[in-house]
Amino acid sequence: MTERERFLATMRYAERDRCPIVDFSFWEETIPEWHSQGLPGHVQISSTDEFFGMDSLGESAPIHNSLFPGFEEIVLEDLGEEVIKRDWEGVTYRTQKTMRSIPLYLDHTLKDRESWEKEFLHRLDPNAVGRVGTDFAKKLPALNSPDQSRLVTVSGGSLYGWIRDWMGVEGASYLVYDDPDLFEEIVETLTALQVEVLQQVFASGLKVDVCTMWEDMCYSGGPLLTPSVFNRLLIPRYRRITDVLRANGVDFTWIDCDGKIDELIPGWLEAGINIMFPIEVGTWGGDPVAMRKKFGKDLRLMGGFSKHVLTKGPKEIAAEVDRLTPLVEEGGFIPMPDHRVPPDVPYSHYLFYLLTIRERWGLGINLHPAPALQEVTR
Repeated sequence: MTERERFLATMRYAERDRCPIVDFSFWEETIPEWHSQGLPGHVQISSTDEFFGMDSLGESAPIHNSLFPGFEEIVLEDLGEEVIKRDWEGVTYRTQKTMRSIPLYLDHTLKDRESWEKEFLHRLDPNAVGRVGTDFAKKLPALNSPDQSRLVTVSGGSLYGWIRDWMGVEGASYLVYDDPDLFEEIVETLTALQVEVLQQVFASGLKVDVCTMWEDMCYSGGPLLTPSVFNRLLIPRYRRITDVLRANGVDFTWIDCDGKIDELIPGWLEAGINIMFPIEVGTWGGDPVAMRKKFGKDLRLMGGFSKHVLTKGPKEIAAEVDRLTPLVEEGGFIPMPDHRVPPDVPYSHYLFYLLTIRERWGLGINLHPAPALQEVTR
């Protein structure tokens, strides 16, 4: 089977040769640390999929469905080992030059109605020329080729996560209560943008397999947005997006949301969003097995293998692989580490994990070559 056929068969609970073998990538600090533990020096984050023999999660249609144009990215102050920048979303932050960790956010351009109308609204014009532009046109023949073996995906954007990015968690949280009309206007603007861009994509003739959305709107205690506001303002608008997708033959939409998502899953399912990712385990114990029992086969899952288990050792890794295997075999689930693999995971543990899942979940069938495992034995 091709990677495309395998993914779709998995999500349809159909017969397949094996489960996809995929990963969530790595912290930037992980690869240099692993170089000191035996990872060849030529291997970088950009080449890990090839070195570890991973399947792909698809080819994404190149569209512009967010701020267009974005803000000019500028360096405001050079502090030696750190720098203060303003990024393309109008966010000012302080970050290290040589390590990639969570930056210190200092300011946000989007604060209120005045800044919304002056700085953001024109950047979200759904009819702006070039949203589905020359890059898309160049890539369209390959994406639509009968020989396309990879999943074809298209972004469905974000209705809350981007607001949180543009305003910060505190600013977005206050906005819901201080100016609910503006909050709803922003959500509606984002919805109209996604609907228009998707309609342009489908008018081009592109055949899409999966829509991807990003909504980091939860933390360890649950949602950052109250379920009542989520249900009233977001669910009907998600449905407008998924209605366009379903009308054009796209059966699957995955949503990328970290944190404890349990309270939001019913609403997403109601809205036609049916794949949850990355099922973070965290301190709150997110568990794909428990989620399947609670929500049934309408809920598809990706992720769910605790990255912290990878720090413990072969016995614990093997036990977690065994625990998840019945769900893998049932279908509708593609396991992978529940976020980027951190540098405290020993390289030898990761190789053991890789060898184990290729045997148990990959069944040794139609696997990509994995140069990392050439000299690894039990």
